[in-house]
Order: sequence, then C-alpha cells, then structure tokens
Amino acid sequence: MKKKTISMMMAVALMLSMTGCGSSTKETTGSGNQEATTGQESTTVSEVQVEAVEQRTVYVTPEWVYSAMNGDQEGYEDVVVAEVGYGDVKDCVSYKEGHIPGAIYVDNCEVEDATGDEKGAYNLLDAEVVKDNLLSHGITKDTKVILYGADASGTARQAYGYLWVGVEDVKIVNGGIDAWKAAGYDTETKQNAGSEAGDFGTEVPACPQYWTSIEEAKERLENDDNFKLVSIRSEDEWLGKTSGYNYIDKAGEPEGAVWGKGAETAFDVAGFTNEDGTIKNLEGLQEVWSDCDFTLENDLAFYCGTGWRASVPFLVLYENGYDNVSVYDGGWYQWIMNEDYPVQVGDPADEDCQHVTVADLPNDKAAK
Repeated sequence: MKKKTISMMMAVALMLSMTGCGSSTKETTGSGNQEATTGQESTTVSEVQVEAVEQRTVYVTPEWVYSAMNGDQEGYEDVVVAEVGYGDVKDCVSYKEGHIPGAIYVDNCEVEDATGDEKGAYNLLDAEVVKDNLLSHGITKDTKVILYGADASGTARQAYGYLWVGVEDVKIVNGGIDAWKAAGYDTETKQNAGSEAGDFGTEVPACPQYWTSIEEAKERLENDDNFKLVSIRSEDEWLGKTSGYNYIDKAGEPEGAVWGKGAETAFDVAGFTNEDGTIKNLEGLQEVWSDCDFTLENDLAFYCGTGWRASVPFLVLYENGYDNVSVYDGGWYQWIMNEDYPVQVGDPADEDCQHVTVADLPNDKAAK
C-alpha cells in the first residue's frame, strides 16, 4: 500500500486554529499502518480512504479527524480542534502532557454557570456570554469544530452548548485522546490559541428548542402525555437512595420522570459507552432503553444532576436526525430549589414509591 508522510506543521496550517485538550503524553506508539514516532514533527501513515460524514454527525473516528486535518474531507479543510477541560488551561494536566497537534484548550465554564446558585444552578450561561467566549477562540456559526476531552460527558456538554448557541457543525473525537493515540497518531505539548473573530453570524441562541427550562418541564409533565422527562442517572439516584453529589442533600426524581439509565455513578456514562471507551451508536442506546418507559416517538427531554450526562443521549439522537429531543438543563439540582415541586422517591411502578414535595424530603442523602 502506498505510503505518505504528512507534516504535523502542515496540518496545523490547514487548520488555521485548532482546539483540543486530552490526557495523552507526547510519546506515542505506532499501531496498524503507522510507524511510531516520539516527539517528532511528522508521522508516516498509510493511505486510507475515510468516508465523508453528514454535518449532523457528532461522534467521529480519529481517522476521520486526521483526514480532515490533512485536507482530505471536502468542506473541512479548515477546522478548529479543541480539548475540553474544566478550569484554567494551566490546571489541565492532560492538555499539558500531550494533545492533538494544533489543538486549543476550551473550558466547560465557558458554556455553563460555575457558581451553582439559584440563578445559575449549573445551567448554560446566557447565550451572549457563550457567543463571546466562542468568538474569543475564533469560532463562529460556520466554523467546523472538533472537540474531545478526558470526560466524555463534559465534552458532550460543551458540544451541546455550542449547538444550542448556533455553531452549525460540531463533532467529537469518539473515544477521545486515548482513541487518537490508539490509532497511532502523534501528540504535542505546545499551548495553542485561536484568533479572535468579530461576528458570530447569527442571533443567539440559534437553536433554543434544544433547551428545556424547569418551568416547561414541570408544565409538560402535568399536561402533555407525549412528553417524557428522562432521567440519565444511576440506579441509586433514580431510586432516591442518594443524590449522587456531595453538595446535593436531597434525593429523588421529579414527579412523572422516567428512567433512561446510562450511568453507574453521578460522574460517568458507563451505560452509554463501549468497552473501548467510545460512545455507543443509536442501536446501542436502543438496547439500553429496550425496557424503559418511553419510545423515540415521544418528545424527550433528558436530564441528570446538573446537565453533563444528559447531553450524551441528546447528541446521539441529534446526529441521527431526531428533532424531538432537548435537555432539561436544571436537572435534579434546580428542581429541589423549589419546595413546592412534586417529587417521587423510588420506582414509580412500585406500590411503595413515595409521592411528596421537595419540602418533605430529608436532607441526609448527599453522597459521602
């Protein structure tokens, strides 16, 4: 098979500005068709044809990302690749140890409130603020953005926020930096930055239908039989045994919610991931949901504790063309800020499920 050598500096030039934050090291081990390199500026890769993907495709392979960076995907000659972390870049160990060449760093706090008060409740920031943060990286509605990060749900949260505000084409490296390295591609340790842009290109949020408020969630639970509020939480959270979080002292679920599984703890989406760490496709999620109390014909609003885990199934359904999906952003955290809101504690299919209000819940269910 024909071989070609591609300069990583050329890839950076093709990208103009790129984003990324991961948990890799500069040293990589070649696998498959690629010759291993350590800290060098070029890598040798076999000529492999990578199929094009649709604009709404979110989860893509490292091979597709590499081909886009190399200019081999029509319409993706200039992409911004970013690693998603939480907090300042100086504190992101994975980005400093090694990231996709050319990748910039973006912070989860650029899309969501980090104070956790009643006004914010870890919801998405005001759309104008998110827009300004995107422009600071050179990202507009027309920018082709490729994200990855050490936390699959945190990366999904970032992608969801970008789509909501109006970036029209957002992709995620499925499997993150581990998948990138397993494919045999190099990493670098240089800190990169985008070039600021002036005009986002549309009013924001351009896609408000992706976001469900707490008021709308409550109203539709009470009055819309086709609406399903889907909990993407662990079984112990679903049953009200624990809140899942050390800063949330009440446990339960909004009255009328249904369980969508997907997590083993408050900090994973293990039920939605394959053994190699990649996110399952639609068929995989349908298997997880085979015995759940909703269908893909329902209007679905996913939620969790504060919004991260819920973003994963939203993205999978979004990329498969579903327009009847959203994220109830406030999650359980915002629900319990309202003492008169109805809740259920336990499986609603069981006779011993308790139906009370937030004010009736004990305050001893915080995770230890």
